[in-house]
Amino acid sequence: MEAESRLAMGVLSRLRMRRASVVWVLVASWLWLGATGCDDVRRHGGRGIVEDVRPEMGQVVVSHDEIRGVMMAMTMNFDVPDPQVLAKLRPGQEISFTMVATGSSYEIIDVRVLGEVDTDGEWARLGEKLVRTTEAPDFDLVDQNGERRTLADYAGRVVLLDFIFTRCEGPCPIMTAREAGIQRKLDPSLRERVAFVSISLDPVHDTPEALRAYAALHGADLSNWSFLTPPRADLERGDAVVRAYAVGKTRNEEGTIEHLVAAFLVGPRGRILKRYLGMQHESDAMLRDLESAAAALPEAGRGGAPAGASERDAS
Repeated sequence: MEAESRLAMGVLSRLRMRRASVVWVLVASWLWLGATGCDDVRRHGGRGIVEDVRPEMGQVVVSHDEIRGVMMAMTMNFDVPDPQVLAKLRPGQEISFTMVATGSSYEIIDVRVLGEVDTDGEWARLGEKLVRTTEAPDFDLVDQNGERRTLADYAGRVVLLDFIFTRCEGPCPIMTAREAGIQRKLDPSLRERVAFVSISLDPVHDTPEALRAYAALHGADLSNWSFLTPPRADLERGDAVVRAYAVGKTRNEEGTIEHLVAAFLVGPRGRILKRYLGMQHESDAMLRDLESAAAALPEAGRGGAPAGASERDAS
């Protein structure tokens, strides 16, 4: 009996020692985390450009450099839980920031404004947002009247540019009709600052005469809308433009053309402000973008109809 009691006491003693060791490990871990800062494990520094601020959502959109160990360079939304931090931000700022990864979101908890971006370079304002622009590929084509047109002919105006073909039974006539509606709704005071350009994907069949008939069928006002195709002597020129804009096209066995549905908002300096891919974009949103970009031009009346436009274009 005495031996059993000594055995029981030994087991209890070892359990107490083991429990004490566990407690000590937990305490030591807590003390270490407190000394180094638990949050420091999840805090990361970043640097970028503020593209948009959304106070109603408590968010900021930042085009940022690589955040080492967390994410590559990209544009993304960050939560900003502190209203005072959010109030410091506006589009166009270059900032350094401290980010916390919570496990369910990425939060910016502190910012330092480093300066403002140069909007005469690759950045431009579109309404209240800041957008990164790219150079629009040039083209050298002819319009529905057989007149030569290059991108330079539209300098100083905002251009809504798309790709269509006249025998299309899918999205092309829908896109053209949508943009014709945008053209009709356009603020009259901004009309001379805006141009519409549609480039053919099927230059073999889309002669200037065919493009003119297509425009009339779908309600396009040719006073500030050009339907373009390559000259008969150089049809490959059209394919080069399609490749440059990365629209892509494939002619299937039935002879119809499959292509990326895309429109481009091109600013007055010949740089792409925005891409509209697919048919999900609402015409009212496109109209707002077009008018915002046109309203930002320094003076009214810049541009007008392209050089060489005839009186027939007003029909």
